[in-house]
Amino acid sequence: QVQLVESGGGLVQAGGSLRLSCAASGSIFSINVMGWYRQVPGKQRELVAIINSGGTTNYADSVKGRFTISRDNAKNTVYLQMSSLKPEDTAVYYCSADQNGFLYWGQGTQVTVSL
Repeated sequence: QVQLVESGGGLVQAGGSLRLSCAASGSIFSINVMGWYRQVPGKQRELVAIINSGGTTNYADSVKGRFTISRDNAKNTVYLQMSSLKPEDTAVYYCSADQNGFLYWGQGTQVTVSL
């Protein structure tokens, strides 16, 4: 069992920055890929960024150049640095961890970008 605890969500003005953190705990063996997804009410949850244990990253086209995902393997923590935020970035952001093909999810944290 893996538990994911997110922090860092909140309200920010357009053009501002925000940093999300997600710490994994529990039976954390064999975790390779960690990442961030986001969801707007009425829409499907979508990939924001993922990173594997070797540091390889992948981003949604909509956030490339603005968001940076990173991880600290020693702390079992993944981060999402969000810059140049836009109102369309407003969503609930979910942390994820892949353990042998099984996806665990955090509870989600609200990010709201105002005009």
